[in-house]
Amino acid sequence: MTTQAKAGLVVTAHPGDFVWRAGGAIALHAAKGYRMKIVCLSYGERGESQWAWKRAGVRIEDVKAQRRAEAEEAAGILGAEIEFLDVGDYPLRVGEAVLDRLVDVYRETKPSFVLTHALEDPYNFDHPVAAHIAQEARVIAQAAGHKPDPDRSYSAPPVFLFEPHQPEQCNFKPQVILNIDAVWQTKFRAFQVLAAQKHLWEYYDRVALNRGVQGARNSGTAMTYGEAYQRLFPMTVEELA
Repeated sequence: MTTQAKAGLVVTAHPGDFVWRAGGAIALHAAKGYRMKIVCLSYGERGESQWAWKRAGVRIEDVKAQRRAEAEEAAGILGAEIEFLDVGDYPLRVGEAVLDRLVDVYRETKPSFVLTHALEDPYNFDHPVAAHIAQEARVIAQAAGHKPDPDRSYSAPPVFLFEPHQPEQCNFKPQVILNIDAVWQTKFRAFQVLAAQKHLWEYYDRVALNRGVQGARNSGTAMTYGEAYQRLFPMTVEELA
């Protein structure tokens, strides 16, 4: 019997989010042999695609197609697969069918960890909605009475919240800093797929450099680029050292 490869699951509201905030973690774990699965709830076709609407005669179908193509290319560079649930954005609304599909993704993927948005974001209400649905699906997936299957094995994974655009306003506390030196160039190549958001490249380069400094200071290990995460549930250990 073959053993299923370890997996990681990313639940993101919009295409750009997984690139800016979790691209390093995705690429790093993909390089280690993890199956990395991204569930993108929307194409970001309304509020996350302001630039696309400046073209005369553009249709929402055109914007969706463009953002989907970008997200697929970026995910491919990072070494991940991606699934779109197309629930719309601004506002992002999740119904029962979408929740049910996400529960199935948890059970099929059996992720070792989950990455999603911060619990608060006064600048973008879509982000906390995505975080909520990621957590709700995680809990439902472990319920024995939901689509009962005696042969099913599933253990609810730890959840890490990736860094929002303005962390101070979102009560985000960086408890985990991930060294992404080995995959920084891969992450930056994924940045370049999002050409219309070039104004964010330098910003997220600075964020990664700042977290790298903090990571080095707190670990005593040299590092240049980092990604920050907030752990949602306690870590269980047998010793503190």
